[in-house]
Amino acid sequence: MSIVRASPERPSSLKKRWRWGERSVELFIAFNGILTVAVLAGIFLMLIKEGLPAFLYTAPWDFFFGSKWYPVSDPPTFGILPFFVATVVVTLIATILALPLGVGCAIYLSEIAPARVREIVKPIIELLAGIPSVVMGVIGLVLLSTVVREAFNLSTGLCGLTAGIMLALMSVPIVVSISEDALSAVPNEYREASYALGATKWQTIRCVCVPSALSGITAAIMLGIGRAIGETMTVLMVAGGAIALHFSPLEPMRPMTATIAAEINNAVRGGLQYQALFATGLVLFLMTFAVNMVADGVLERQRRKFET
Repeated sequence: MSIVRASPERPSSLKKRWRWGERSVELFIAFNGILTVAVLAGIFLMLIKEGLPAFLYTAPWDFFFGSKWYPVSDPPTFGILPFFVATVVVTLIATILALPLGVGCAIYLSEIAPARVREIVKPIIELLAGIPSVVMGVIGLVLLSTVVREAFNLSTGLCGLTAGIMLALMSVPIVVSISEDALSAVPNEYREASYALGATKWQTIRCVCVPSALSGITAAIMLGIGRAIGETMTVLMVAGGAIALHFSPLEPMRPMTATIAAEINNAVRGGLQYQALFATGLVLFLMTFAVNMVADGVLERQRRKFET
């Protein structure tokens, strides 16, 4: 009886081919990572190049804490404190409204809702994320501003509260979609082990599922906050556009993004107003960077907690 032996060259050739394929994927991923960092660094350097000269004319203290913005006066005055306060107020409103609603909806879809409901609701939520911001601005301008004006007896419904609510509606689909994906990725063995120890469904969700998916939920929260900070067209249409220092969300406001969008076309390239607008964009960039650093700190602390 003859014995057929496998050729020793075939496994080695397959292994070599697999290594080449794996190496190609690694190089592609590394290239995309380097490209992302390079683009981010390029944006940051451009903002510095165009924005820092503004501080040669306006002192940093006056720029950050000044309450007057008169780019066409003689001499021009640039103070972004009203825009900074408006950005913070609008973002806080959007965050307070969007995060509980978004994370709660994600928990419902992932852990409680029947499969049929999940299949219907999640595509609708993801579709809402693709609605153009100008359409959301029109909805806020026509519908929500009227409701806010009548509810609080205001002279105008175009205020920080209206802008915050609209930004919350735009952030919720992002938070829901990414958080639900993170919760669905939690292995079922974790849930079964929790039930085996006598935990209830809500205890399992609170103590097992949410902590296990915390990195994905945090990423969703950061994207939602980033959408609220960086949104332009909606706040330009519904925030009121007042160049004044207001801390009340019921007053008309003008966030930094709206200021840049409203004035960049009228600014002379290389002029003082142009440089001041780029300096405002640099402040926005640093705000977003600070939010991400805080998120990284939270994740690192949570990781150490699970390690111990």
